[in-house]
Amino acid sequence: MRNRWLRKVDVMEYGTIEREIHIDATPEVVFDVVSSPEHLREWWPDEAEYPAVPGGAGRICFGDCAQGGTWVQFQVVDAVPGRLFSFRWTHAEGEVAAPGNSFLVVFELEPTGGGTLLRMTESGFRERGWDEAKVAAEYADHVNGWDHFLPQLPAYAAKVGAAA
Repeated sequence: MRNRWLRKVDVMEYGTIEREIHIDATPEVVFDVVSSPEHLREWWPDEAEYPAVPGGAGRICFGDCAQGGTWVQFQVVDAVPGRLFSFRWTHAEGEVAAPGNSFLVVFELEPTGGGTLLRMTESGFRERGWDEAKVAAEYADHVNGWDHFLPQLPAYAAKVGAAA
């Protein structure tokens, strides 16, 4: 009985990744940096191709895109300038992004003390229908990814804000 309860807790732990980060730039600048492909590729993927409007579909690439980099599907869910940007990603090419076949990433922006508090959540790990080992591995991979890429965001956004 005890092991069953612990297993449920372990699986629940892989439900959502949450991060908060303060950025010394306005919510409008931060929105541009997390939503537009030309800015996104400066701090997260190596390439990004998609229209930054709700329903906009495209792809992003990690690695040398011309030499076998990893392309993943990307679809914008919501885009509210200065407030919110969300997208689904990693669904199979040719599929419509939906719960069960993709991850959902939400960037919420809140003005604070001359800057912006960015709240990032990524969910959809348990909804993919994977076994516990695959969920844990994907979750750990995404935690490592966000922990690597998100710290690059404040300096880049501040640079973009200073140039505006």
